[in-house]
Amino acid sequence: MYKLYGALGSPYSLKVRAVLRYRRIPHIWVHGAEAMLATQRVKAPVIPVLEYVDGTFANDSTPLIYDLETRHPPRSIVPPDPARAFLAALIEDFADEWLTKAMFGYRWLREVDQVQMSRWLAFDALKGGGRAESEANAERFRQRQVGRMALVGCTEANFPLIAKSTRAVLGALEAHVTTRHSLFGTRPSLAEFAIYGQLSQLGTDPTPQAMMRADFPYTYRWLQHLDDMSGIEGEWDAADAPLPDAVDALLEVIGAVYMPFLLANETALAKGKEIFRMTALGQSYEQGVFKYQAKCLAELRARYAALPGAAKAELRLLLERSGCIEALGG
Repeated sequence: MYKLYGALGSPYSLKVRAVLRYRRIPHIWVHGAEAMLATQRVKAPVIPVLEYVDGTFANDSTPLIYDLETRHPPRSIVPPDPARAFLAALIEDFADEWLTKAMFGYRWLREVDQVQMSRWLAFDALKGGGRAESEANAERFRQRQVGRMALVGCTEANFPLIAKSTRAVLGALEAHVTTRHSLFGTRPSLAEFAIYGQLSQLGTDPTPQAMMRADFPYTYRWLQHLDDMSGIEGEWDAADAPLPDAVDALLEVIGAVYMPFLLANETALAKGKEIFRMTALGQSYEQGVFKYQAKCLAELRARYAALPGAAKAELRLLLERSGCIEALGG
């Protein structure tokens, strides 16, 4: 049986756990100190870590999801239509690499969120040992995370763009989830699980939770449904069925914010710069370059280039209209 080592405060852990639950893949959920020990078994020491039945270990949520697709074909979360499979992958990447800034920013910018969440995360990890020890650990972790804010681009100066783009995503979902819970049919794709991973954390932290409850109440409740969809059967939409408005709205945010972000990072890396700057949705943004984001862009381009001609033709107008096509290679 698989073992998933993660944490309740880790968006990628909950993303992979929700995938395993929906796909009915037997697994054991392990969190706390034992999960941290599991990070010693992988190259990049971050959770979640999946221990396979043969005793090997791996992490990085997206490769894990595609590997499980190969090993366990039933209840796939990749739409069978190549064009829609690409859109799901694009939305997943956006959630993993951009929406995570909302998760990190809302958690560590304001004192009320810093205090509650550092204490909860220490409580989850230690599972005892006394309140004084737990809160001392929480304060050390809080200072560490707050000190990393500029590194990941979650500064006060950058947060207006992060918040504006997050509200646009939440608005698109709020208009959609009362009609149906998934984007590409009546069953979930990897896109929904990636969105769920990040927004699950906004649903627990004081400031974004209050915002979601007040302004996006059905999306807030939708997250609890995504946590365990093992009882959902559902079908994929036909390849020629109209895409829901929510997909168009998400692509507009991706084209306006995420693609310029990826291109600015790529350009700065190519020029040997340490920092890049951009403007999106009328807001400025800057952060240090990341090689991993360049890898993400290369992967998206490779997926797009590998599409059959008919799928490319089907997507071209949509990707042009949303402003995504240039970054993908045209």
